[in-house]
Amino acid sequence: MPHLVARDLGFSYPGRPVFRGVSFRVSDGVRLGVVGENGSGKSTLLHVLSGEAADGTPMAPSSGEVVRHGTLALVEQELRTPPGTTVGDVVRATLTDVRAAADALDAAARAFDHDASAGADDAPAGLDELTELLARAEHLEAWDADRRVDEALSRLGAPRDRTRRLDELSVGERYRVRLACRLAERTDLLLLDEPTNHLDDAAIGFLTQQLAAWRGGVVVVTHDRQLLDDVATAILDLDPSMHGTPTLYGQPGYLSYRFAKNQALVRWRQRYRAERKRAEQLAERLDASYEGLSDEWRPPKGSDKHRRGTRARIHVKAADRLIQKLEAEAVEVPVPPLELRFPDLLAMSPGWDPGEPVVEVRNPRVGKRLDLPGTRVAVPPSGRLLVVGPNGSGKSTLLGALAGNLPLDRGTRRATDGARIGIVGQEESVPVDLRMGDGRLATGFDAYAREALDLLAAGALDPELLVPVAYLGLLTEDDLDRPLAELSAGQRRRFELARALLAVPHLLILDEPTNHLSIDLVDELTRALQATSAAVVVATHDRRMRDELADWPTLVLP
Repeated sequence: MPHLVARDLGFSYPGRPVFRGVSFRVSDGVRLGVVGENGSGKSTLLHVLSGEAADGTPMAPSSGEVVRHGTLALVEQELRTPPGTTVGDVVRATLTDVRAAADALDAAARAFDHDASAGADDAPAGLDELTELLARAEHLEAWDADRRVDEALSRLGAPRDRTRRLDELSVGERYRVRLACRLAERTDLLLLDEPTNHLDDAAIGFLTQQLAAWRGGVVVVTHDRQLLDDVATAILDLDPSMHGTPTLYGQPGYLSYRFAKNQALVRWRQRYRAERKRAEQLAERLDASYEGLSDEWRPPKGSDKHRRGTRARIHVKAADRLIQKLEAEAVEVPVPPLELRFPDLLAMSPGWDPGEPVVEVRNPRVGKRLDLPGTRVAVPPSGRLLVVGPNGSGKSTLLGALAGNLPLDRGTRRATDGARIGIVGQEESVPVDLRMGDGRLATGFDAYAREALDLLAAGALDPELLVPVAYLGLLTEDDLDRPLAELSAGQRRRFELARALLAVPHLLILDEPTNHLSIDLVDELTRALQATSAAVVVATHDRRMRDELADWPTLVLP
């Protein structure tokens, strides 16, 4: 019996459809990878599958049906807990069912009458119940739950101190606490939302092992291409196809999925261009036909109006028949998905010395987060630098120091005069509740315009080089017209990337650029970073991106 069945599933917010036509089954051993563009409804789908919204209220599909069997656990991107909640509170709450199974087995074993069952021909009363409880406890390995939690916390790099308050932890630490507990819980169905976002290589390796050996079913929303290769038995793409509905790719592996989707996109774009050309021809023929009718077949004064009227009717009928034929042959093809249009970035400004770095730091130390005595990190024009290292090694701090956003407690930083630097950090730099002067929530267009005006006022933007946000293909104009607070985490991440490109930077600094981005955009962004004339610094845990940038100079932080 499958643990989860989705039949023609659809969901809409008031006035805004999210997805439709989603169908699949998840049984033991099925590990379904869910991909799609930012805003396509991946996180929403997980909530619909779980039956519970982010705020804990019931959540049902707008259409279709979800059938669930067995226990279910959802690990969201953000952990919402009451103030004062500790690591120990999360551990206890998560393992409630495991402990309940162990307690039920103990109670049934104590109540079972072994003497009465001896020599009985029929199954004694309570034996079926005891057998069922024993099988459940063995499936959950209930006696080993505490050790599993400790191991998962340790292997994922999460705090193990049960007294630590979650509101004192970073976003990544809170996520790792919840993920560790859910892995130890051993539910029949596990739903994960971007589980590798806050994990380093060792933690991803542990997660991969756990998922590959999971006894139940798994649905994982992820942008991690290597994780899809390692664990996914099938891939559901929520991006609309040419036919308007999501596509289920039954073959395992990211490369198989990528090839099949690329072929479909090529056919879609070819069909769309052909139908647009057909529509233009139809409009031209329509205009020409009725213009000819108006100019050529209007009977002049004193002419044989009956003969000309007859010919006019024939002309109209011929034009109508042609139009009907063209319309019958036409097919409504939706607009293909956006493609990234990466701007032409500059390596240098006039007058620069090509031998001088765009920016460099020497002997940097920032509190307890970064200490690199005797180290010089220099990024020349058109230079490349890949920064790697485990969580806590100081990658984000180093990138902040290079950008000039973090002051050094020791060491020096020097940047070429007039160097424009764009940075995408792990944390959002634009608050989602940003408001305009009239009190309304800022849209993407609003926030982008404010950023441009601030840069102009500071002399950090050449108005001739400004990159229009709609040009980039990162967000649709409809999305840019919506308040930032209404955008998904991935859409806000796309907006952060657009902001970094606004001023046409000489140096682009990206901290975990694959976080929250769709895998299609990650592929496009990787190719753009390899080709751009600007200097680029990237810190990433994404194993596939590191492989693709393996020829870059690499700084390994301990």
